Amino acid sequence: MGKEIVLGLGDNIDYEIRWDSSIMEQLVREYGISAGELSTGKEIKTLRDLLVSILGFMEKNSGGERFVHNAEIIEAFSDRFEKKITLGGTAVRAAIAMKKLGYSSGVHLVTMNEHVKRLLPEDCEWLCSSTLESSYPHLIVQFRAGDAVHAKDIHIETSRANRIIYTNDPDNARMRLHPGLGSLLEDAKVFLISGFNAMNDPGLLKERLAELREILKTIPEDTAVFFEDGCYHVPKLSGIVREYLLPYICIYSLNEDEFEGYAGRPVSWTCAGAVTGALKDLHEIIPAPVFVVHTRHWALAYGENPGKYKKALLGGVTMATSRFRFGDDFTREDYEETGRLPPEEEGKIFAAEIEEAAGGKICCVPSFLVSEKNVTTIGLGDTFAGGFLPALIGHV
Repeated sequence: MGKEIVLGLGDNIDYEIRWDSSIMEQLVREYGISAGELSTGKEIKTLRDLLVSILGFMEKNSGGERFVHNAEIIEAFSDRFEKKITLGGTAVRAAIAMKKLGYSSGVHLVTMNEHVKRLLPEDCEWLCSSTLESSYPHLIVQFRAGDAVHAKDIHIETSRANRIIYTNDPDNARMRLHPGLGSLLEDAKVFLISGFNAMNDPGLLKERLAELREILKTIPEDTAVFFEDGCYHVPKLSGIVREYLLPYICIYSLNEDEFEGYAGRPVSWTCAGAVTGALKDLHEIIPAPVFVVHTRHWALAYGENPGKYKKALLGGVTMATSRFRFGDDFTREDYEETGRLPPEEEGKIFAAEIEEAAGGKICCVPSFLVSEKNVTTIGLGDTFAGGFLPALIGHV
């Protein structure tokens, strides 16, 4: 017997470091890094390269995900900071979020270890494609608005909170599929697909996608396939994923960083005209039936009959905002309190403007007005999915 909500495909453990500007400034001086070197596109082969990348993202106030050539770099950097070990991956973070409201799910995993066993919800039905225990930590760097680095000629002060993910994870790069995945999907009303962005071998990626496509041919016709995009370690491989999976995707979901990547330009997230134009451009590149875009100001559905997703959008925004405010340990009471907050004014105005301008093709929900400053920025898209999916099938 399968589950109504099935989440896949990968998982991992995260090293969430506690940000400390003084340590970063010490590292800048130790490695002799100058302002002209900062970059978000440099290959990361050394600890020095990692520092250049982190500072480059901070300078742009942006987030993203990058591949690290040597996993020892992650260990060496994280050893300089206090850190918390958590579960990562869209599937498991969504499962953990759903459990806050009492909903169970089936999860497909590729990594198993003591931390996964300890942190995965107890009533979660899981399959793991790995027969051996392994651990390939992902480094999570979070910065808040106002975090600063002043060292040598580098003077950075961030204007908004964001996160960066650094990985070297063979389990997720291989993305083996468990032979029981089809059985887990027998009764699925919704199936979340994520994680292919971590693969870097085109041949192996095509092999996995072909396997998954055969499974998708067998699932119930009314199963909603929800695809959560990601920052691809090899950007050109995103086209291969769409080639294989787009005919089966009902909802294509992405955040603002991923959206801007496809748009090829910065997007003004509070300008209805700019977002509408970018959505039309996105649909030319990715002709999905429905897009869900989640940002810090709002979340929207664009495409066929978008109004039917309003409750799911609100569920996603409420769940993500609860995590933003309270981190891993938020409760159902925190979730309900978040749902009573007033909407963010900019997001409220934007939502009204874009719905009117789009002529029935967009449904938009504003974010909530949040007063907390010590916020969590990692896993918000994953947690959004954890709030969106139960509401999508009428469980919230």
